Amino acid sequence: MFSIFSKKKFLVDYLNGFVDIHNHILPGIDDGAKTIEDTMLLLNSFSEIGITNFIATPHIMDNYYPNTPHSIQRALAIVKNELNKKNLKNIKIEAAAEHMIDANFENLLEHLEVMPIKKQYLLIEMSYLQASLNFTNALEKIRNNHFFPILAHPERYHYLHNTSKYSQYKNTGVLFQLNLLSLGNYYGSEVTKVAHNLLDKNLIDFVGTDVHNQKQLEALKTIKITERHIKQLEPIIEKTTYNFG
Repeated sequence: MFSIFSKKKFLVDYLNGFVDIHNHILPGIDDGAKTIEDTMLLLNSFSEIGITNFIATPHIMDNYYPNTPHSIQRALAIVKNELNKKNLKNIKIEAAAEHMIDANFENLLEHLEVMPIKKQYLLIEMSYLQASLNFTNALEKIRNNHFFPILAHPERYHYLHNTSKYSQYKNTGVLFQLNLLSLGNYYGSEVTKVAHNLLDKNLIDFVGTDVHNQKQLEALKTIKITERHIKQLEPIIEKTTYNFG
């Protein structure tokens, strides 16, 4: 007889070799790692669970984190230099960005001051308070510039919950990236419920950690998920690694 108390398994046991396409591990340029020491501690902790391949995605957010390709590449160079000094050749790291769809985004896009993932994909986000007023226009311009938009953590936008927006966005070609922390009630039970719902509806394209600090990484290590959710996640984890590795 099937039991509702099926044994859960640790999520991190399925992340060995995973390519993390959303994180804030570059030092000193957003709300993630503050110093190169913080970065190295995070990289060491990630290595313990088998994650050694990263695409760092610091925020580009007008008036808060006005990063540029130059500032991001400079922070990346600091990390690569430290990895070389410590002879940590097993860790691979590239840089892109998480772009807030704000009043300045379309200007950045027009002047090609965005930081795509693998030259093709733009990781984008909105405020947690309300949807970006220019979201539809921004999506059109992203496509016109031959990028594929990836909406970061769609499960975390409470104003999208219980709406038809998820399907509408998918129908316009928006890809969805789920935060793995959302599977462990880290952002609250409602976000976890929506994350499961998006998985059930086969709406998630990619996953990422969105880790900013050691506390979040330690929380990731404690997450347990059911056999059903493992079966849903495994092909998405593999797809993420295949596309971006």
